[in-house]
Amino acid sequence: MELSKENTPLHQNYNVLTIILFWCGLVVVASNYLTIPLMSIFSEVFHTSITNVAWTGSAFSLCYAAGSLFSGPLSDRFGRKQVMFTGLLMLTISTLAVPTFSNLSWVIALRSIQGFAAASFAPVAIAYVVDKFPAQKRVTTIGFISSSFLISAIAGQIFSSYISQQFGWQSVFYYSASIYLITAVLVLLLLPKIDIQQANNKLKTMFQQFQTLLTDKSLIQAYSIAITLLLSFVAFYTVLGDYLTETFSLNEDGILYVRMVGIIGMLVAPFAGKLANKYNLLTVLHGGLAVGVIGIFIVGVSTNLFLLVTMSVVFVAGIAITVPTLISLVGHLGGKNHGAAVSLYAFILFIGTSLGPIVAVFLLKTESYMIAFLLLTLILGIGLIISFFITNGR
Repeated sequence: MELSKENTPLHQNYNVLTIILFWCGLVVVASNYLTIPLMSIFSEVFHTSITNVAWTGSAFSLCYAAGSLFSGPLSDRFGRKQVMFTGLLMLTISTLAVPTFSNLSWVIALRSIQGFAAASFAPVAIAYVVDKFPAQKRVTTIGFISSSFLISAIAGQIFSSYISQQFGWQSVFYYSASIYLITAVLVLLLLPKIDIQQANNKLKTMFQQFQTLLTDKSLIQAYSIAITLLLSFVAFYTVLGDYLTETFSLNEDGILYVRMVGIIGMLVAPFAGKLANKYNLLTVLHGGLAVGVIGIFIVGVSTNLFLLVTMSVVFVAGIAITVPTLISLVGHLGGKNHGAAVSLYAFILFIGTSLGPIVAVFLLKTESYMIAFLLLTLILGIGLIISFFITNGR
């Protein structure tokens, strides 16, 4: 029997598709974190305060959050692959433009465009997996994609730190643009198209879905937890850089190694699906948040560098378990509107990300690293408390 194009071995090789989606998630979402190691450099180059420079990260995250609301419905109407490819091209062009300006306002504006472009991936990729992959492979694949989002947070910082040290801050964006262009070609050539879901999808319908979702008490609780996740994550690594410099006198290379070690904690993300199958989503959610709270708390009270680094890995592992679990829980709670529920989740998650640098700057003004980390423990702890009030998950 002759196989149709859609049934060729390439199109049925879900491992290959998972690797492509993992890579896309890694490089696209990493763009959000490129400016964290560059904040002090930008402050000197643009002769302005760290508070103003923090907007290079927050503007990206806010626009990423807003773009996430629209990318899912757009992919329903125009196709998953088409939206991801177009977004990668826009990301390539806007990234290439960033270092050509010597004015912070223009850099922030271009970072905003980057955010909108990057938002074309995460909600669309998850919808792509739901449409394309068999049910038994979905949770694991979403776990891998989620881990790419988390690994990107550290990988983006490591990449940015290394390239800026070796070649200057402008090269961070030139190299990134090259990577995005190569990734766009990979998506074009290797990612199979799937049928367009709703050719006549309208924005009015989308907002009606959001309105319906926001009347669900358990979903509101899940979204409240989402805000705390990347807010605490981004703020943690922003504060940690200062803490390691001031308290332990680590140089840029030392801080880079600490960030690299954090990747170990990310490796548990793909196993969140297996844990959820063995126990249940809420149990894994409670566990992941508890691990994160313990890790960040001990970092705050520790004066031993080895223990601090170890607990930073524990904190990251807790976040890595929680993110894919919460995505799966939101999809379950969203029911027939799971696509819109995940888009709204991505929006709220990155609202938290955009608040991260701003919160970090505020915490650093306390001039006490212990208080800063304990306040972050409290923020994530609120997420843990809220998780015990969710009753509709399983």
